[in-house]
Amino acid sequence: MGAAVTQNRAEREIGNKKPSPAPRHPYTYSLLSERISFYPEIKGEIARKDDKLLSFLKYVYVDSKDPLSSVQVKTTETRQEPKEFRLPKGHHFDMINIKSIPKGKISIVETLTLFMQEYHLEQKEVNSLLKYFVIFEVKIFPPEDQKAIQSK
Repeated sequence: MGAAVTQNRAEREIGNKKPSPAPRHPYTYSLLSERISFYPEIKGEIARKDDKLLSFLKYVYVDSKDPLSSVQVKTTETRQEPKEFRLPKGHHFDMINIKSIPKGKISIVETLTLFMQEYHLEQKEVNSLLKYFVIFEVKIFPPEDQKAIQSK
C-alpha cells in the first residue's frame, strides 16, 4: 500500500502547476545577453546532456519497502507501583477500616489527628468534625452477600 500512496502523491505533484519565477530586472537581461555573447559555448553547455551520467542512470534500480513499525506492542502485564502501607492511628476511629493508603495521600484519621495537634481540639470536636463536615463524610457499604434495605 505504501508504494501506491507514494505513486499517487508523486503524480499529484507532477500534475500541479509549477510556480513561475519572478520577472528579472531589465539590467539582468542585458547582463546575461552580454555574457552569452562573450562566451557562446555556455548556451550549448546548458542544453547538453551528459552521456556518462545518463548511462549510470540506466543501471539504477530502486526497490522500496515499508519500514517495520517502530511502535512495540505493550505486554498485557503491567507492573503496578507498590502502595505505601500505613495503619490508621488511634483506637477511636475503628469504624474507618483502611488497610493501605497510596503514597502522597493521607487518611482521614491522620488528618483529624493533625487537626487535633495543630488547633488543640478536643476529642468530641474532632468527632463533630467527622460527623458534620461534608468532606469527611464516611459511607459504610454493606457486604455484598447481605441484602441492603433501601431507604425511602
